[in-house]
This record gives sequence, C-alpha cells and structure tokens, in this order.
Amino acid sequence: MTDNPEATPRARRLGRRQVTPDKKFIRDWTRAAEVGRIYRRKGRRLVFTNGCFDLVHAGHVDYLEKARRLGDGLMVGVNTDASVRRLKGPRRPVTPLDQRAFVLGGLGCVDYVVPFDQDTPARLIKAVGPMVLCKGGDWPVDRIVGRETVVALGGEVYSLELVPGLSTRGLIERIIELHKTGDGTD
Repeated sequence: MTDNPEATPRARRLGRRQVTPDKKFIRDWTRAAEVGRIYRRKGRRLVFTNGCFDLVHAGHVDYLEKARRLGDGLMVGVNTDASVRRLKGPRRPVTPLDQRAFVLGGLGCVDYVVPFDQDTPARLIKAVGPMVLCKGGDWPVDRIVGRETVVALGGEVYSLELVPGLSTRGLIERIIELHKTGDGTD
C-alpha cells in the first residue's frame, strides 16, 4: 500500500498512453520539496534514495523494500538520461527515463519518483529534506551524498546490504554473453 494519496489507479484510454504511472512521478522539484515539508510537519519520516535504475532487477526491488521499511514514505531520485550517460557512458541508459520511472512507480514500496539531471542528488536532497537517506551497501555511510543535509535536520543515514551477485552491469554482461554464444533466445 502506498503512502502517496495521489497515487491511485486511474482510468487508461485505449491506444497511446503516457508512460508515467499515476501521480508518483514528480517532475517538479517544488512539488517534491512540498512533499518533504508535509512529512516533516506531520512528524512522519520520508525516506530518500537514488540511482540510475536502468534495468530494474530483483536486487533493486529488495533494496527499495528495505529502504521503505525505514520510514513512512519512500521517494526515489532517478538520474535523467543525460545524467546516466555522463556517469555510465554513451551506451547507457538502456531504458529511457519515463520507462524507468514507470517501473519504479509500479512498485508498491515506492511512493514518489523524482528525476534529477545532476551527477549527484545533493541539490534534490537539500530541496526535499528527507529524514532518512539510504544507499546500497557498496556506499559507506560517510560517502553518501546528502548525508550532511539529512544529519543537520536530525535525520538518519543508512548503507543497506545488497543482494550478492545482482547488478545492472552483471545483467547486461550476461545478456551480451548469451547472445554472443547463441544461447540466448528471443
């Protein structure tokens, strides 16, 4: 069940439809900041995490479910396509932003999805002011971007354990290998 009161199912028209789920996808940082203020004013804990989420896999879902359990709502900052290219190289992302946001928004543990075009989410975190910030276990707490902002608000920062052997890079390498050897099927 989602904590986002706006994220209710909506009627879908036949034919062409937009690839953004419900109202979980917040493109406007002003609205994202308002969500953060509402949570703080009500004494509720908004959790923030971020990433590229290029090919969402079981490791991502496990991580996002763990993150959601740390508070009352989960906001996911998602790198734009340009940001992913700068961080991961010219052949990424595999999946465009609107589709990545649609998949993330389709997860019950995710309440809000907010894109950011910078290489780090520092400015978005400062705007939103979450009370909980987390990243995957490959990030030591003292290196998590936005840590100072959240701690200054009296919040907490976590580095969450990842599922071993599950990564987007590993998934892409496996797909390439399967198709090189002819073991992959369409």
